[in-house]
Amino acid sequence: MTNNIIIGCGEVGSRLAQQLRERGEPVQGVVRSAASVARLAAAEIPSIQHDLLTDDAPAPALITTGTHLFHFAPPPESGVIDLHTQNLLQLFTRTGQPQRIVYISTTGVYGDCQGAWIDETHPVQPQADRSRRRWDAEQRLQQWRETTGGEVVILRVAGIYDPQRLPLARLQQSIPLVRAEEAPYTNRIHVDDLVTVCLAAMERGVNGAVYNVCDGHPSTMTDYFLAVADAAGLPHPPLLPLSEAMEQLSAGMRSYMAESRRLSNRKLREELGVELRYPNLAAGLREISVG
Repeated sequence: MTNNIIIGCGEVGSRLAQQLRERGEPVQGVVRSAASVARLAAAEIPSIQHDLLTDDAPAPALITTGTHLFHFAPPPESGVIDLHTQNLLQLFTRTGQPQRIVYISTTGVYGDCQGAWIDETHPVQPQADRSRRRWDAEQRLQQWRETTGGEVVILRVAGIYDPQRLPLARLQQSIPLVRAEEAPYTNRIHVDDLVTVCLAAMERGVNGAVYNVCDGHPSTMTDYFLAVADAAGLPHPPLLPLSEAMEQLSAGMRSYMAESRRLSNRKLREELGVELRYPNLAAGLREISVG
């Protein structure tokens, strides 16, 4: 039976691991901290501790030939090179080459598209360093595929939302938002639908292919926050002109506000055959938890 390894086994990885275990498939998480090992142990998910940035020695039984590897580890927080992916590929030369890798990248690699509808054929032009790191990882993985004959499927994932973990604190604090007519378009995917996509990509994704992972119903970032407020029964925060709101936003949020695009998920639905359980935000927010 194929061994499944999840590198960077956080919330998405944990949900994926549970589904694999329910199907009777062996799975092992790889995490950086002892606290994460304990968290996975409490969920009865086997794991090992290994830091891709600092650990030179191969983790025990990390990779064996024929492994299915889910690479969910985010890049380091600075620079334009993904050292985690670079070190992971070097690790393969000392342990074994996996048969197939599913990598979670970001739709941020497209950069600012000024609100246009785009698909996977759109040129890549990352603007933020966090997106450049993801693009670096994509290129390294594709080069690994061409060099070793291993298989890679890349998922360019939009904003992930979880009805149990919504930005309620921000709304409760009445932090201002940009007026909807000036806010950029954003795209999103429910966390459980992302897990479904990851499984489908591993099972039947075309080798070397890239898939946009989103629900196909983009809206502005402001519309998103207002929809969450309505679902949670919270008042709407103040809405400000873009120029005024930018002065009150964090550097990270300002970076997000500088990019606008609407993503097609046709390839995801038609080529992977995925039917989303939550095809729009309204469906996803029906399970909202405000307690």
